[in-house]
Amino acid sequence: MKVTSLKISDVKLIEPNVFEDERGFFYESFNQEKFNKAIGKDITFVQDNHSKSKKGVLRGLHYQEAPYAQAKLVRVISGEVFDVAVDIRQGSLTYGQWVGEILSGTNKKQLWVPEGFAHGFLTVSDQAEVLYKTTMLYSKKHEKNILWNDPTLAVKWPSHDLPRLSSKDSVGILFSEL
Repeated sequence: MKVTSLKISDVKLIEPNVFEDERGFFYESFNQEKFNKAIGKDITFVQDNHSKSKKGVLRGLHYQEAPYAQAKLVRVISGEVFDVAVDIRQGSLTYGQWVGEILSGTNKKQLWVPEGFAHGFLTVSDQAEVLYKTTMLYSKKHEKNILWNDPTLAVKWPSHDLPRLSSKDSVGILFSEL
């Protein structure tokens, strides 16, 4: 497995070792011991989530407040998404900055999004299935979201069309309101 620190060094891009031949492929999508070593601390996941989205669907930018703050390990099993992590850690040197990566069923890359980050993705293929592990259970009471098109963050989403949003995501807060 290859682990790369992104522009925000706490966010990691993980590329598994994929073994392919004429029959197909095999890869270890998760190994607790290797993952903890790569991240540099012991992580425990408590929930797995699976979503399927059509082209143009944008989910995010979501986060949960303490004591239910979540870290996420995100991967795509079919299709392609532009996956984004936004640093919302007060006092961080990268506060208000974002990183984005293409994750797909083809490239098999994964994104490690630590606690203290808002997360979202835009489906760029006809459809995509996203799986992600979380370090804390979902809590509706602690769930928050930042507007996907917040002018301060200025995330450069890959499409110029208006995305398809849930009613919840269309009324997120501005980054300046954190």
